[in-house]
Amino acid sequence: MRLLHTSDWHLGRSFHRVGMLGAQAAFVDHLVTTVREREVDALVVSGDVYDRAVPPLAAVELFDDALHRLAGLGVPTVMISGNHDSARRLGVGAGLIGRAGIHLRTEPSECGTPVVLSDAHGEVAFYGLPYLEPALVKDEFAVERAGHEAVLAAAMERVRADLAARAPGTRSVVLAHAFVTGGRPSDSERDITVGGVAAVPAGVFDGVDYVALGHLHGCQTLTERVRYSGSPLPYSFSEADHRKSMWLVDLAADGAVTAERVDCPVPRALARIRGTLEELLADPALARHEEAWVEATLTDPVRPADPMARLTERFPHTLSLVFAPDRPADDPEVSYARRLAGRDDQQIAEDFVAHVRGAGPDEHERAVLRDAFDAVRADEAVREVAR
Repeated sequence: MRLLHTSDWHLGRSFHRVGMLGAQAAFVDHLVTTVREREVDALVVSGDVYDRAVPPLAAVELFDDALHRLAGLGVPTVMISGNHDSARRLGVGAGLIGRAGIHLRTEPSECGTPVVLSDAHGEVAFYGLPYLEPALVKDEFAVERAGHEAVLAAAMERVRADLAARAPGTRSVVLAHAFVTGGRPSDSERDITVGGVAAVPAGVFDGVDYVALGHLHGCQTLTERVRYSGSPLPYSFSEADHRKSMWLVDLAADGAVTAERVDCPVPRALARIRGTLEELLADPALARHEEAWVEATLTDPVRPADPMARLTERFPHTLSLVFAPDRPADDPEVSYARRLAGRDDQQIAEDFVAHVRGAGPDEHERAVLRDAFDAVRADEAVREVAR
């Protein structure tokens, strides 16, 4: 069976104030063409279809168009909700849409109930694990402490139990939206840390033939059977070096996996350039970036006059301007943002305690801070579901 694995469409999202709907429509065209021309047997979409719980109408219309075109090809699609989606909204009409071969899996209770497709070699069971917000699903999976590993492990127990009851030789595919250990994040994914832990081990998914992951925006292979497709478009300059693609996966009769990357259309190249303003304006080596979306980091010791206006004369698509003067690390003028770079909320809070009190928090106090951050995240998730 030939699968096309994609995820993280983020329909409705912009890139530094630049609307991406046209590029997203071009991706949908490319997706439909690939499904048809590469003779795909099933499409899997591993979450974050939309960029937010209540997407703009134009994004909903594009999604509707994609569903109609995919259904018209007669190729089954299995799709899960991600942490940016409203699972309840995305799942509206799932039963009816399923009759057209578009199978939406947004309910945690359905993790162990697969979409079963067949080929010449027998059945393939597709298990959809939507994004599982630990605070919201811990009761469903009867776990004592809400955490990503605990709820995913419980969901996978249901998958393995259902698979064990099926005919010998039934192949299996799991769709999941999660941060799996070994994956490389970018700046454009929403933080899903719970209890100080965001990632879960790949071993949670042992026992199935292929795991189609979503959430991280870079295409990557964790094992031959566990892969991220990444987002089809860039959504931050941290993705400047990404090769945007989908996975074309052939699942053999014995469950063996072979995979090929299928490149996605590039609306415009991304470039990150760094130096003084005069260097950036004069360097001939930067000519190749003059039509790219540009993030410019200026290292001038003193902020120059009208830097954006001058930069856009050479780089008309400059979208982001960062000031990072070259100064000694102990210089008192080093910016607060630079001191915080790479530190999460927990670390920043602990540093604040140490600054105010003269000593960092003890283990009990760290646990209190973790619980407070987790409570805020859970409250935000509840509010988003209720919107």
